[in-house]
Amino acid sequence: MGKNPLSFRRTISRRRNNRKVVPPENSAIEIVPTTKNDDVAGTSASKGKKKMGGARLWMKFDKFGQSELIEWDKSAIIKRVGIPARDLRILGPVFSQSSNILARERAMVVNLEFIKAIVTAEEVLLLDPLRQEVLPFVDQLRQQLPQKSQGMNKAGHVDDRDSKQHPTEVQWARTPEPVEGEQQELPFEFQVLEIALEVVCSYLDSNVAELEKHAYPVLDDLARNVSTKNLKRVRSLKSNLTRLLARVQKVRDEIEHLLDDNEDMAHLYLTRKLIQYQQSEALLNSAASNSIVATPHALHRNSSYRSGSMMTSNYWDDDVEDLEMLLEAYFMQLDGTRNKILSGAGMVGVVEKVLIMLPC
Repeated sequence: MGKNPLSFRRTISRRRNNRKVVPPENSAIEIVPTTKNDDVAGTSASKGKKKMGGARLWMKFDKFGQSELIEWDKSAIIKRVGIPARDLRILGPVFSQSSNILARERAMVVNLEFIKAIVTAEEVLLLDPLRQEVLPFVDQLRQQLPQKSQGMNKAGHVDDRDSKQHPTEVQWARTPEPVEGEQQELPFEFQVLEIALEVVCSYLDSNVAELEKHAYPVLDDLARNVSTKNLKRVRSLKSNLTRLLARVQKVRDEIEHLLDDNEDMAHLYLTRKLIQYQQSEALLNSAASNSIVATPHALHRNSSYRSGSMMTSNYWDDDVEDLEMLLEAYFMQLDGTRNKILSGAGMVGVVEKVLIMLPC
């Protein structure tokens, strides 16, 4: 109180000087030497660690069921399949509880329960293939893809391995001609999607059956002895059923969303888009290899190609029947699983009725 204002200012200035030391302009102290280089080196090392840590384990399957384990980072995946980075986030842990089937220009992004995959017209990239839940899907791909590829070759499709010897001829021969009454083999991307839906639906059905198996003994115990322990078991059962119902509902809603939009289903035809691209490439190569004055044989070939391509394109753009039938089959299966849980005689209804009759 008795100090004058000047002494108070000097005290404040001393405290400020103790907090932050500013070297004079002509001082010999160097501020930027080794410490900054060390920081830069540390930062680059940490970035390198982050970059190395970004690599994840993938399993690549081709059309013939041949598999290979590879570690890829995000940039390698994006470059390989041509999808935006946000699609990889959908396959990450943040969206692990969601269900998505997304169509991109060259790929289909599949996020169904534990199956996280990127499907193209020629290969499948499966994320975290060694997880216990994913192993049945891996086994089914190894079993079914070779059989389906043999069926396609018998149906008249050209083996991709022959395209290296006669690329132009293969491009022309690949154009499918739909025949009325003939059952066409599903394209590769839908074969993979069918296997994924089959595995996921079987997994959800088995979970419902397992809960049903344990539900009735729990309810019987509660009927014989109304105790706090038995009430907790019933409430835990109800919570498990509610979570399972939500998982079934998410997969069902995603399939229903696709069924309601023919345009979205048409975008999933990756083989169709690949063939159209190959046809256009073959036409350009054929035009470039010929002279300006085309021979009658070349003119006939080009004109027949254009007419066939237009007919095939119009047929394909309006036809999503095979995919629609595939999705409807699994939609009905999931709907049955959902109704089993929701119905009055289902598990949630029984548990809720019991809890309503009992005091809280």
